[in-house]
Amino acid sequence: MQFIRKRANRHMIKGNFDIPLDFLQTKTPPLIGVDISASSIKMVELSKVPKKNSYELERYAIEALPKDAVSDGNINDLDAVSEGLRRAWKRLGSRIKNVSVALPAAAVISKKIMLPAGLREEDLEYQVESEANQYIPFALEEVNLDFQVIGPAPNNPEEVEVMLAASRKANVEDRVAAVQSAGLKAIVVDVEPYAAEAAFDQICSQLPGGAKDQCVALVDIGANVMNVNVLRNGQSVYARDQQIGGAQLTQQIQNVFGLSAEEAEAAKRNGGLPENYESDVLAPFLESVATEVTRALQFFFTSTQYNEVNYVVLSGGCATLAGLDDAVATRTQVNTLVANPFAQMTLSSRIKPRQLQADAPALMIACGLAMRRFDPS
Repeated sequence: MQFIRKRANRHMIKGNFDIPLDFLQTKTPPLIGVDISASSIKMVELSKVPKKNSYELERYAIEALPKDAVSDGNINDLDAVSEGLRRAWKRLGSRIKNVSVALPAAAVISKKIMLPAGLREEDLEYQVESEANQYIPFALEEVNLDFQVIGPAPNNPEEVEVMLAASRKANVEDRVAAVQSAGLKAIVVDVEPYAAEAAFDQICSQLPGGAKDQCVALVDIGANVMNVNVLRNGQSVYARDQQIGGAQLTQQIQNVFGLSAEEAEAAKRNGGLPENYESDVLAPFLESVATEVTRALQFFFTSTQYNEVNYVVLSGGCATLAGLDDAVATRTQVNTLVANPFAQMTLSSRIKPRQLQADAPALMIACGLAMRRFDPS
């Protein structure tokens, strides 16, 4: 399974793959980035602007999913997800049927290992399989396994650093089945944090000096989980999940105002709630999120060599909640901004800039997956 996003020296142990995906092509065909989350399906299609060496956002779509169709990264209702994919693709208005999807970090075991430099590919595969047995709590026959040579080991020129990634086949097969049932074809299966990192490259260029040698916390707040990924010079140096998300705010709206889940979700997105919503419901939720971000950064400081975060970048469906960036900045005392990976991209005429501004933070993973179209690996 093509888990590893980096471009150089990526390998696969082909014997572990029984899903007919076209991973060994030298050039990825046109594809759509598809993020299947707990609350919705997000699709993004990008093209390249050769003269500017940049991207153009051709089109995107967001389609809500029924409650509990996806939970904890697992597809519980294959038919509902397939139907959501069909509706999203129809709304997208694209002819492209090849897609790139991703697994949540919790469904993937990732591990950096050191191996002797200069091994032949077959010897490298054998060594990776031997090492994988130590870290994967399942039989290798039950997993999809992939690895990539990152480069020379930092402290030993006679070794290379290798990233190993593995996931149970059932996790992969569920997503592939949903995609195929919708009449689409899965070309790439990535990992959500890697996809977000790809999109984050577009945000780094918006920061002073490209945030070189600085720590940037990418905080993705979804329906149920907040993922904190601290990046430094394009490499993840820390990752942690916290159990908080937009579903908690929706539940509070239900409880306080006596609304159904659907009514509460619509009111949260479109407004129209009573005057005391901001003071009694929204403000406490924002403070809870800001507190969890602060706690995550404290864990980062105590478990790594770093003692400073220079920027917090908010993404996910909750990122555009009014006042969240200010609440996080105040609580953490760190410069905080809302993610927009499309800020420096050209927009096609079919894109509505004001709507995109509201949707962009939720499209980080889908954007990173769409960028796989231009990855030569």
